[in-house]
Amino acid sequence: MGAISGQQYIDRINQLNPEIWADGKRISGLLSEHPLFKGLILSKAALYDLQHNPKIKDELTFPSPISGDAVGLSFLAPKTKEDLLKRRKMIEHWATHTHGIMGRSPDYLNTVLMSFASSADYLKGKEKSFPENLIRLYETAREKDLTFTHTFITPQVNRSQLHLENGESPIAARVIAENEQGIVIKGARLLATQGGLTDEVLVFSIGKFIFNEEEAFAFSIPSNTKGLKFICRDSFIGGESDFDHPLSSSYEEMDSIVVFDNVLVPWERVFFYNNGDVAEEFLEKCSFHAFAKHQVLIRQIVKTEFILGLTELLIKTINVREYQHIQEKMSEIIIGLETLRALLEKSENHASLDEWGNMRPDVLPLKVAGNLFSKIYPRFIEIMQLIGASGMITLPTEQSFHSPIRKDLDQYLQSATKPAYDRVKIFRLAWDLSMSAFGTRQTQYERYFFGDPIRLSSDLYLSYPVNEYVSKVNHFLKL
Repeated sequence: MGAISGQQYIDRINQLNPEIWADGKRISGLLSEHPLFKGLILSKAALYDLQHNPKIKDELTFPSPISGDAVGLSFLAPKTKEDLLKRRKMIEHWATHTHGIMGRSPDYLNTVLMSFASSADYLKGKEKSFPENLIRLYETAREKDLTFTHTFITPQVNRSQLHLENGESPIAARVIAENEQGIVIKGARLLATQGGLTDEVLVFSIGKFIFNEEEAFAFSIPSNTKGLKFICRDSFIGGESDFDHPLSSSYEEMDSIVVFDNVLVPWERVFFYNNGDVAEEFLEKCSFHAFAKHQVLIRQIVKTEFILGLTELLIKTINVREYQHIQEKMSEIIIGLETLRALLEKSENHASLDEWGNMRPDVLPLKVAGNLFSKIYPRFIEIMQLIGASGMITLPTEQSFHSPIRKDLDQYLQSATKPAYDRVKIFRLAWDLSMSAFGTRQTQYERYFFGDPIRLSSDLYLSYPVNEYVSKVNHFLKL
């Protein structure tokens, strides 16, 4: 099959019929026509169509090592720095098409699966581990261009460090039985973005937060597996108008709780289970952090470019470029953008082959970028709010411009450089990114993309080679 088109993606999602609940009701009918999902599915379909654009097809696909068909380049396990740069170009294409807004574009989970499979040898010989299943899934996903969501967070029942769950009916998803067919999972996991809107759900544990062996597992199952349900949060789509809600109407990525009601996971779908040591070590030993953070940073750079362009457009629209406090604020965004670009370049320039022959980007600058972006993104949004000021609030709808009050709007909402309609259109875009429910979810999403910022900072400090700098000081002091 190889790289799919947008229509093939839509058809496949429509045929899934997963169990999705929203606002207390089970979703029925074609997902691509449901108001909660229509905009997102069409936006994702457009990404798949790019794979068949003759002008850039070679930058988005590569020949399958099995069939020779063109397959998605985000599945490529890089062996050289040239391969790594090819991956960057592909990710940039998709991120640019969505302005960096779609945090879970398909290339993210494609990258995650590739990183797992390219390090699958780590699982060889480990108890209750099945590396061959991981490799098989990766190859199937690559050849069929499957889409994935993932979940690895347990419900926030008690976040104290020593909390142990001992109830008879589990809250956090765990293995409750095993039989000839596979393992049985009961409980819940959080935060499956686009849950139910993908072919598969990839489930894996983060070992350092596991206190029960039964919660230590990794597997992937189809989204329509019996007993699997997705419970949606409230929608942040403001409406279908791309004037009133230019971002949420197209890029609202529904998040969901994933409930496993005695779900049977066939043995051929299990990567490992009931093994806390493997759960703790695999994410650190495999190339997940290097490749996932590389993909994310590329998208975040594109998103920062979009923010810079939009904020400058606000400035030009109301003619405030001459003020030094405006220039100072804009310089913050520029400094952030150029810093992110430099960290990306360093990660690629310092890439090296890992023990399994894969060209990993240097993870340290990527960790720095992850720590940095979680702090500067909320500041970028604040800058946009400060520059827009009250203009971010007094925003009529598109329908208002097609009503008897159009003359008043044209007179009183014009700007120094734009007629009222264009000015409002620009400000509504800024509002949707920075102040709407969709926009505030974007801020929280980027703030916690790779987890608790404090833990990320601790990890950076503990993994950074500070001792070599201590040695220099000791040498100077002759200690």
